[in-house]
Amino acid sequence: MSLRLGSTAPDFEAQTTKGPIKFHEFIGDKWTILFSHPADFTPVCTTELGVVAALQDEWEKRNVKVIGLSANGLDDHQKWIEDINEVNSVTLDFPIIADADRKVSTLYDMLDHQDATNVDAKGIPFTVRSVFIIDPKKTIRLILTYPASTGRNFDEILRVIDSLQLGDQHRITTPANWKKGDDVIIHPSVSTAEAHELFKNVRVIKPYLRLTKSPF
Repeated sequence: MSLRLGSTAPDFEAQTTKGPIKFHEFIGDKWTILFSHPADFTPVCTTELGVVAALQDEWEKRNVKVIGLSANGLDDHQKWIEDINEVNSVTLDFPIIADADRKVSTLYDMLDHQDATNVDAKGIPFTVRSVFIIDPKKTIRLILTYPASTGRNFDEILRVIDSLQLGDQHRITTPANWKKGDDVIIHPSVSTAEAHELFKNVRVIKPYLRLTKSPF
């Protein structure tokens, strides 16, 4: 089954650095970011996990849980976390899924089919850098896929969460390069007359493009 925006995030059970989880129970009533890494003790992954750990306060402000995945076992994960903390001067406190058998990677279609060198000693593919943003209803709201060679921009992932959460609360969308606090677009389903009732400072650029101040 192909995973698409609007799909229910597949549930699974897994071992993590914080103990066993059932994924839907882990999500609970939070937004959740599930993100994969090719392998432990690799350079790009070490920088990425350090950034995510450093952003812990930002995730909490947005009611977001983060959970990583790497195609290694728990023992390697625990040793790798020591390196991540040392290199990035952080304290990594979110779980990392142990997916040496690639069950979760396969379920979420994370395996690398592009880079023939991104494999383990047995020739089994590692993952690419997948990102899933999942809302409290367990619905997939964003899917991003980066090659193993390119580290992710987690400021962009924060930006998307801000946009999704704002759009869920108000009848708005966000323009290109939008950042929290910038003007937003009034949703096309809202008439201009209704827009003037719902929002302050409505600016009509085109009948289909109306801007207003961000609700937050």
